[in-house]
Amino acid sequence: MQYHSVFPRLKKIGLSAAAFLSVSYPALAQDEKPNILWITSEDNSADYMGCYGNEQATTPNIDQLAEEGITYNNAFANVPVSAPARFTLITGMYASNCGTQHMRSNYEIPGKFKFFPTYLRNAGYYCTNNAKEDYNLDEEMWDTKVSNAWNESSGDAHYKNRESGQPFFAVFNTGLSHEHKIHYHLIKEEGEFEHSPENLDIAPYHPDLPVIRKCYAQYYDYVSRMDEKVGEILDELKKRGVAKNTIVFYYGDHGGVLPRSKRYMFESGTRVPMIVHFPEKYQDMAPAEPGARTDRLVSFIDLAPTVLSLAGIDIPGNMQGSAFLGNQKTDDPEYVHFFRGRMDERYDMMRGVRTKKYRYIRNYMPHRIYGQHLWYLWRSPSTRAWEDAYNSGECNAVQSRFWQTKPAEELYNVEKDPHNVNNLANDPEYADVLKRLRKENKRWTRKNRGAGFMPEGMMVERAGQQTIYKMTHSESFPSDKIISAAELASNGNIDNLSRLEKMLSSSEPAVRYWAATGYAIIAKKTDAKIPDDAIKKLKSLLEDNYEDTRIAAAEALITMGRHTKNSLNVLVNNMKNGSNKWVRLHAINALEALGEKAKPVEKDIMNIRTGDRSGYFRRAYNNLVKDLKPGWADYIIW
Repeated sequence: MQYHSVFPRLKKIGLSAAAFLSVSYPALAQDEKPNILWITSEDNSADYMGCYGNEQATTPNIDQLAEEGITYNNAFANVPVSAPARFTLITGMYASNCGTQHMRSNYEIPGKFKFFPTYLRNAGYYCTNNAKEDYNLDEEMWDTKVSNAWNESSGDAHYKNRESGQPFFAVFNTGLSHEHKIHYHLIKEEGEFEHSPENLDIAPYHPDLPVIRKCYAQYYDYVSRMDEKVGEILDELKKRGVAKNTIVFYYGDHGGVLPRSKRYMFESGTRVPMIVHFPEKYQDMAPAEPGARTDRLVSFIDLAPTVLSLAGIDIPGNMQGSAFLGNQKTDDPEYVHFFRGRMDERYDMMRGVRTKKYRYIRNYMPHRIYGQHLWYLWRSPSTRAWEDAYNSGECNAVQSRFWQTKPAEELYNVEKDPHNVNNLANDPEYADVLKRLRKENKRWTRKNRGAGFMPEGMMVERAGQQTIYKMTHSESFPSDKIISAAELASNGNIDNLSRLEKMLSSSEPAVRYWAATGYAIIAKKTDAKIPDDAIKKLKSLLEDNYEDTRIAAAEALITMGRHTKNSLNVLVNNMKNGSNKWVRLHAINALEALGEKAKPVEKDIMNIRTGDRSGYFRRAYNNLVKDLKPGWADYIIW
């Protein structure tokens, strides 16, 4: 661990920093237990904080907290969007390990897995949440776990309501920096900005356009409003006389909010500000002197065990993170891990690994562009302006990448390339780094059993009445076989054609799905001749027992131009009559990715009427119609 300060008081008593950090602290009596306060801000990267080196930011309260606390240079959300990130926070388990990696997926988990404040309540803490929940769980289970975890969870929840002398754990969440603050209907007029659009630095992957500069300026303004709110919460802590007994955490809930940050597994989407402040009473629990900065890798998976460790509570065995503070503090980890599944109405799948110096991203759906249309993201004029500039040929190579398909692997030197624009995956100089991080990703994905390596519709159907976690963690579940299939298929390597053909006949449905997807990936990037035997097998998969496999086979055949009308009918029929909403959404995603090749069934698509009123289905359907028939942007399916 690297600290950017000294330990003068330790030197006076002859105690080294290493010895200090190895101290094991005894369990605390209840009246000695620290209060713990979380202040969480939504959708903001570390890059927008003054204390993280941005001289254009106006964040005096957070900067002051950093001067008096410990600043974590390498703090990360494990997933770059709110609901799965919040699941990871509240359970201490990776959402990708429990089948809850998709945005607002509403699935159950085993009842034995508790929200971590439950353990604090059982130890005598008064636990309050003001007021964000959004835990990405089945609603009935969510309600039960919320009632067990919090004494209060509402806009009025407050630690002031506890009994005299009772320690508290309190969460205050502010949405003042949330993505919607740069939606088109809220953008200010010239002259109304506190941060001048003309004077701001913009990321190299964004084209330098006036509307994009305005969105940057507006976002900086709202980050300042968020900072003021943080100051108010800290001032109240002092006025109530409890600051001297309270350890304060401030962190952002993931990156954001300009396009290519939130939802994307780059630094801009996952690296967050995190500061921990220890009052003088608990300085012996701090890992360094006030004002220090640490390079230790920490992520959301570590926060639940860390809070329990600070409170002197044993960390449950199901939690997957490591405490970075308190009496159960671990050695510094070598890696942080990331995952991404469905973001709103769009399927994409990635996993990633971060060291202190490098970021590795593994794309399992490289045939999909980064910038798939998302209704909510497109409500920002910055996204629309960037897309228009690309379509008009006004973007350079770096700015164009967002609108193009992806490589299977990405590797970035984050010290030299904090914006992640120079992919080193094919650079011989970094071959050993790539090999090491690829190996670590393989190890981690297999340890987590691969719930996300099945398409969502298939995952739900196969789980049936049991939890997804129970299904994927049973001894009979072939997680290694499925993940290996995903790795091979997503490489897009034509040398794997014979292996893919064998996989098409696998008895494992998810392997058949990945084999078909592999052909679509190869067809997207090359004009390689596909053997007739493989085409025959793909056509037979149009009648597979699992709808997601039928969809993948249809997309592959259409992409390579070896389809019949039946292939398009498979997609239309599954969009209309799929057995669950995720199958229907998968079919829409495939049709949209096919673009002009879906034109022959335009009328069939336009004539669909269905009872599916889910917001994600409507959003994806409306954009599909708009792409097929420009001018129908406001067409709504009811």
